[in-house]
This record gives sequence, structure tokens and C-alpha cells, in this order.
Amino acid sequence: MNVAAILNTKGRSVVTAKPETTILEIAEKLTSQKIGAVVIMGSEGKVAGIFSERDITRSLAEHGPEALKQPASKLMTTEVITCEPSVTIDDMMETMTKGRFRHVPVIEDGALVGLVSIGDVVKHHIAEVELEVSAMRFYLNG
Repeated sequence: MNVAAILNTKGRSVVTAKPETTILEIAEKLTSQKIGAVVIMGSEGKVAGIFSERDITRSLAEHGPEALKQPASKLMTTEVITCEPSVTIDDMMETMTKGRFRHVPVIEDGALVGLVSIGDVVKHHIAEVELEVSAMRFYLNG
């Protein structure tokens, strides 16, 4: 199974923001959408960064309440790891675990086509394992 299968199940919509969006506005988006990260889109429709709940916590710890007035461009994660839809779920789990991050934008032909979270990846991995166990039981029981 691959990332495309996750996107086919969960959908391809991604909540985005512009670099000038304030941290407070991003926090409001995260809360209202019940999500953990917003992709920051730069000019020409390219991913410029990502801003997660962890980034908000880090920003507040480093800059205090004034961080909420700052634009995302000043405090976002700019070294964004992305993937293509063809990446396997096992490879995605390994990348996310090693990198210690929970959200990966999915890029196809240079365009943002989705976002996967560690929760999405684990959910699909468990479903894959359960399917294998079920097939094995069927095979063993004849």
C-alpha cells in the first residue's frame, strides 16, 4: 500500500495559508479545522513551509505572546520533507519516525496534492496488517 491509497481514502484537501498569515490566525485554523498542521504556500503555488501545533508551542516558548502577532514566514518550518503518492506506507512510517515529525505534504508533478499525518499512516498500516492476518487465517483454516 502507498500514500496514494491514504489520499484516496481520506481525500486530498489540504488547509493552507500564506506566509504573511499570523501565528494567531494559524492557531485559529488548526482549532476550527481540528487539524495538526497548515501548509504555507509561497508564490507560484509552491510549498514554502509548514506550521504545526509543535511550531506554535516552540514559538511561544521562544518569543512569548508576541509570537502570535508574527507572520508564519518568520517562525515556520522551512525545510519541509515532502513525498510523492507512490511512496510506500512502510517508507513513510520510517521517514516520519526518523525525522520526528507528524505531517508530510504530498507533491505530484510539482503541485501539492495532499497531506498525510502519522495517524493516517499508522491507521492504514494497521488495516494492511489486519488484512494479511485475515488472509492467513482463511488460508490456514481452509
